Amino acid sequence: MSTVLQAKERKEFRHSALKKIRDGGNIPAVIYGAKVNSKPVFVSSADLTKTLRAVGRNGVISLDVDGSKQDVVLTDFQEDCFKKGILHVDFLAVDKSSKINVDVRLVLVGDAAGVKDGGVLQQPVHQLSITSTPDNIPQQIEVDITNLLVGETLSIADILYQGSFTINHEEGEVIASILPPRQEVEINAGEQQEEGHPDNEEGRETTPIGE
Repeated sequence: MSTVLQAKERKEFRHSALKKIRDGGNIPAVIYGAKVNSKPVFVSSADLTKTLRAVGRNGVISLDVDGSKQDVVLTDFQEDCFKKGILHVDFLAVDKSSKINVDVRLVLVGDAAGVKDGGVLQQPVHQLSITSTPDNIPQQIEVDITNLLVGETLSIADILYQGSFTINHEEGEVIASILPPRQEVEINAGEQQEEGHPDNEEGRETTPIGE
């Protein structure tokens, strides 16, 4: 069952009107979709936060606009970088029986063995595009990297998941890799070295590249 979020239609679009909405603890929003006319609305910031905690970032919300309900999912939002608040949100009107394309966060879990051996973890992909019915959209897709060694990679084909959704990426696309430890280079101070053993018996002073 969808969680209900109250919304009211917006009829003024001047900057002063938007400021008044935000000053009142609300967030301007828009509802859009293939089978609906785009409609500007606003919702309570506190109620939106409470709703997202209940259904999750990708959950289905029953948006009640002045008494008329529409199932939606939150597809995008604009954030105020300074005040850390949400300035605007986009709601996609959905049919629970129809599949949609959405982006889902990709999370690497576990401590990679290769990192423990000095390797450097690289994650080139942080979001995955998937196709799913609204009720089956995962909050995030987790990939275990515990056994990933230095020089190894994980690709889309290595993702193990259960659910009625499709990942819209090439199977060979790399999602994580462990690079070898950074090479060390010998410092050349430009001074003539005296014969004999260096002060550091294990070798001269070294520094990683880039430092």
